[in-house]
Amino acid sequence: MTAQIWVLGGTGRSGRTIAAQLARLGLTAVLVGRDANRLHTAAQQTGSETLRAPSLTAAAAEIRQQRPAVVINTVGPFTTTAPEIIDACRAAGSHYIDLANDVAALTATYQRHDAAIQAGHTLVTGAGFGVTATESVVVKLCEGRPAPLRVRVDMVPSIAMEEGTAGEALIGTLLGSLHGRRITDGRLAPARIFSDALRLTLPDGSQVTTASMPSGELLAAHRASGARQVLSATSEAPSSPLLRAMMPALSTLMRWERLRSFTTRHLARVRVKAKERPREHSWGHAVVTWTDGETREGWLRLGDAQEYTGAVAAEIARRLLAGEGRPGAYTPAALFGPTLAESCGATYLLPHRDRR
Repeated sequence: MTAQIWVLGGTGRSGRTIAAQLARLGLTAVLVGRDANRLHTAAQQTGSETLRAPSLTAAAAEIRQQRPAVVINTVGPFTTTAPEIIDACRAAGSHYIDLANDVAALTATYQRHDAAIQAGHTLVTGAGFGVTATESVVVKLCEGRPAPLRVRVDMVPSIAMEEGTAGEALIGTLLGSLHGRRITDGRLAPARIFSDALRLTLPDGSQVTTASMPSGELLAAHRASGARQVLSATSEAPSSPLLRAMMPALSTLMRWERLRSFTTRHLARVRVKAKERPREHSWGHAVVTWTDGETREGWLRLGDAQEYTGAVAAEIARRLLAGEGRPGAYTPAALFGPTLAESCGATYLLPHRDRR
C-alpha cells in the first residue's frame, strides 16, 4: 500500500470529501471501511486506494501493523471511536486527525496531550468547519493582545445535503451538545442550552438568529483566548419554543450512557432528503471584549461548510505529512495559526475594532 494518509469511514460523505480534497493537493488517500462495494465506488470517485476493515478494532489493528503516516478519523461518535484509534496511532507513530465537535470528545483528546508529546506524534481534533471557523477568528482578533475578559463565538453553517442517512458522527455530536455549558470564571460550568439568542446581521446583509449550544467551539475558543467568560452559539439551534422548553429534560435523559448509545444508533439511520444549501456562504463569527473595554468583532467567510471541512482535514494532513506539526494535542488554529483557514479558501472580514 503506497498512500500514507488513511481516512477511516472513507465511504461516508465526510470521508469522500476529504479524499477528493487530498487528490486536489496531489495526495492519495486510503479509504478504510467495512463495505467492499462502497469502498470500490468511493475509490473510483476520488482516485483513492482502499482497505477493508470489518470493525473499528480491525482498523486499529491495521494501523498498528502498517503504520500510516497520518490517520483521519471520520467515524462517530468520537467519544467512542477516538480513544481506540488514538491508542493505535500512538503505538504506530502515526499522526491523528478527527472531525469531533463536542465538548466530551475534544476534552478526551486534550487529555492525551502529554502522552502524545512523549510519543512524538500530533493529535488534531475539531478539524472541521465549526471549530476551525470560529477558533480562527478568535486567534486573529486576539493577536498581540492579552487574554480577554469575554468571548462569544457563533457558527453559521450553510450545507448542501445529499440524500442518505444522518450518520453516527453527526448524531453523536448533536446529542453530546445537549448538556448546556459555558465557560464561567475560566471553568466549564452548567448553563441553559439554547439561551442567549442573538439576531445577527451577516456581512452580506442577511440575518440569522443564533443561540447557545456547547459544541467543540466552546473549548477551542477558550483555549485560544484564555478568556474568563466564553459562550458558543449556532444558527442550528431550534427556534421552536416548545422544543427549547423540552431541552432540560432531554439533556437529563441523554446522560444515561445506554440510552444515549441506543438513541445515537437509531437516529443515525434516519434518512434525510437532498436539499440545496440555504445561503451562499457559511460564516464563523466572534466578538471579543477586554477588561479595558475594547471590543473586537470579526467574521470568517467561506462556502459550503461540508466542503470546507474536507479542505481543512486534507490541508492539516498535508502539513503533518510534510513535518510541519509538533507533538501534542491541538485544535486546527491552535496548531497552525489563523492562516490555516485562509489556505483552505476562507476570507477574514474584520469590520469593527472599537474602544469604549
